[in-house]
Amino acid sequence: QVQLVESGGGVVQPEGSLRLSCEASGGTFSSYGMGWFRQAPGKEREFVGALSWIDGAIYYADSVRGRFTISRDNAKNAMYLQMNSLKTEDTAVYYCAAPRPGVGVTQNPRLYTYWGQGTRVTVSS
Repeated sequence: QVQLVESGGGVVQPEGSLRLSCEASGGTFSSYGMGWFRQAPGKEREFVGALSWIDGAIYYADSVRGRFTISRDNAKNAMYLQMNSLKTEDTAVYYCAAPRPGVGVTQNPRLYTYWGQGTRVTVSS
């Protein structure tokens, strides 16, 4: 059973930076990519970005493009989310997720099968 574990959340001031990590373990990881999502209190889970392992394409939500960067370490089965110029509206629990094997990445969280437990990011002065 694939397990995803996020880390790196915390409290940061506006305009600060954080780097989130997501490591996959527990079996052969054959998804075609991974995504980052976030959920703020009282709001639905929303797409942040995704990395396709098929062609290396990286996708970002408009709200984070230019501030967030997704990268991957193939050897560690890990994905990272570098978050710069953080805003108070970035406050949320951040999740990494992977679709089932054979399915590509998408902005729709319902199409992801594997989820981490989430890591909380709080942006506050």
